[in-house]
Amino acid sequence: MLRVDHAGEMAAVQIYRGQKDVFRAAGRAALADDMERMEGEEQVHLDRFNALLTETSTRPTLMTPIWRIAAYGLGVGTALLGEKAAHACTEAVETVISDHYADQADEWETRDPALAEQFREYREDELRHHDHAVAQGAHEAPGYEVLTAVIKAGCRVAIRVSEKV
Repeated sequence: MLRVDHAGEMAAVQIYRGQKDVFRAAGRAALADDMERMEGEEQVHLDRFNALLTETSTRPTLMTPIWRIAAYGLGVGTALLGEKAAHACTEAVETVISDHYADQADEWETRDPALAEQFREYREDELRHHDHAVAQGAHEAPGYEVLTAVIKAGCRVAIRVSEKV
């Protein structure tokens, strides 16, 4: 579980970093700043999972280097497709991750209520990113249905692989 969550938060940081870098290079400072804000919020989650991995002597997924590159590439690629595609990416990723955190909160409620509450808090952060993306026009992205379906499927595959490797 911690391996998956760590991988997911690391990927989220990389996606936002890639988007931020593209928008900054394109002179879209306000949009880059928005991505940087969300990157920072995801970094808080990642820092917590880094600490939990250390505390529990759990290794990160062996896929970390690949996920890091793939996530950054996803961020860059969706940003190059435009602002709406970048927001569609956020909506798709945050949909999968918020569902994942909801399941984990339910699973951990009786074993570790404090950890379950942390999952709920992180889920709320992810839902804010999701809702912000929708408000910014995620559904107007070119090829929205296909783009988000592919991204969601990729997230689900990454979760399954990270559980095992």
